[in-house]
Amino acid sequence: MELRRTRPVSPEGSLIDALASVTEAELREAVATLAKPRHMLHQPAENRRAAQYVADALADLGYAVSLEGDLRNVVAMPRGPVDLPLVLVGAHYDSVPSTPGADDNASGIAAMLACARALAHLDPALPVGFVAWNGEEDGLLGSIDFVARRASPGGAAIAAVHVLEMVGYARHEPGSQRMPLPVPGAPDVGDFIGLISNQRSNHLVELAVKQAEAMVPELPVVGLKVYLGLEGWLPVLHRSDHSPFWKAKLPAMLWTDTAEFRNPNYHRPTDTPATLDYTFMRRVTQLVLACVARQVRTG
Repeated sequence: MELRRTRPVSPEGSLIDALASVTEAELREAVATLAKPRHMLHQPAENRRAAQYVADALADLGYAVSLEGDLRNVVAMPRGPVDLPLVLVGAHYDSVPSTPGADDNASGIAAMLACARALAHLDPALPVGFVAWNGEEDGLLGSIDFVARRASPGGAAIAAVHVLEMVGYARHEPGSQRMPLPVPGAPDVGDFIGLISNQRSNHLVELAVKQAEAMVPELPVVGLKVYLGLEGWLPVLHRSDHSPFWKAKLPAMLWTDTAEFRNPNYHRPTDTPATLDYTFMRRVTQLVLACVARQVRTG
């Protein structure tokens, strides 16, 4: 394994207007709307309301939206034929029972919706899809079902998946960050977005690092690149919806603020919208947007 960090350079490129369109206000509004206990079994009505909110938001942007299966995964695809493999951006919309789940994972859904809006205005024909999974808190049920459905022939090919899992919490003081694994040179300040990839997706870390340097230099990035199938021996690397894609040998990268290794509100009633850093979340969203746009435009 190795860590890769960014170094700031002057921003430039054709995506500046799209990046500037991402606002803290839209992220804050989406988080506030979603941040109610919404576990699929313990709070089923709120869980269904969250799914419908995401589906309606994506449909209003012009995507072809469906609620897929008994788990009600929200799947949004470009309208019209797609000739190229899809890049997917996804996040889970359920929460732990009786917790508002602002960071976990209203933040990921808010960032995904902001990316969807910006990309729809940038170029609605881009081969990009968006997925909101249910049941992540119950063993990744939604993403497992989603991957299984796409194992059958005839579906659109998947080029890469960007999974957003808790992207709204930041700290700026020394000692505010722990790491799930002992990695030499790991930072102890919780001001970065963490990226986790494996052999098939390590190129996505390189893409993100380069885009951060060029387009969002204010955001520190730390990428954990895993080699030689080592993720098979480290269960801590499989704790979110990227894992079923890895197991299906599809490129997927996790975007995360590292959950309980930084955020003391993880899986607690105190995981509320007021605890999040919306400037940090806006920068993360801008970087996701920059990576996806660059990926689908250059291959």
